Amino acid sequence: MIKHIVMWKLKDHAEGADRAANAARMKALLDGCIGLVPGLLKLEAVIAQPGLEATYDVMLYSEFTDKAALDEYQNHPDHVAMKPFFVAVRDARQCMDYEI
Repeated sequence: MIKHIVMWKLKDHAEGADRAANAARMKALLDGCIGLVPGLLKLEAVIAQPGLEATYDVMLYSEFTDKAALDEYQNHPDHVAMKPFFVAVRDARQCMDYEI
């Protein structure tokens, strides 16, 4: 099993919207990836809660059966299509993939 975790810190304003609106759009786009490929076991997108200390704004936690399933997800047209928006609104990105 491969776990794929990504965190984004967003710009205050980008793509004509503020940080909160862009975070909500990112979450909606990520939620749309649930069940995108057969080897995707779990996908959870979350937005940092106001009032709690957080250094990133949006986080994705996902699990895949194997690296081939993760690769299929990464290259799926629906996933690729949302990347330009993510690049435009992010200030920083961290990713970690690990096998268990």
